[in-house]
Amino acid sequence: MLKLSVVSAAAVAAAFAFVTAAPQASAQSAAEASIKYRQSVFSVIGYHFGGNMAPMVRGDKPYDKESFARSAGIVAQMAPLAHEGFGAGTDKGAPTKAKAEIWTNAADFKAKMDKMVTETGKLGQMARTASLDDLKKQFGATGASCKACHDDYRAK
Repeated sequence: MLKLSVVSAAAVAAAFAFVTAAPQASAQSAAEASIKYRQSVFSVIGYHFGGNMAPMVRGDKPYDKESFARSAGIVAQMAPLAHEGFGAGTDKGAPTKAKAEIWTNAADFKAKMDKMVTETGKLGQMARTASLDDLKKQFGATGASCKACHDDYRAK
């Protein structure tokens, strides 16, 4: 049942991003729509990764296994969607922190995105059964995979 909830939450978030952008589609370019799409995906990921799980990992709020597992599942579901928003020509068209190197170093960018998907998937799988100490290690590996892209491909 929780798996359905995680998938449902991810589907709702993606649908929300699409629906809120859809009425403006005629007034915006395909590039702008793609930029808003990827920003929406990353916003959902950030909300769950940095807003819910990180404080538990740091000890700033009590560890809640159900909440952590739910957030980890949502992050794992959303991560594969992100790459879709980086199509050709989406380096311009709306305010974005994406660097041009995403498109000039496409193979490296894709490898780093794939690594993020792998690491978020591991975190999502572990969240139900692993100890908090093991989750902290995987959380660190997942965060490092995010940081690898941010360091090289996201403007400050």
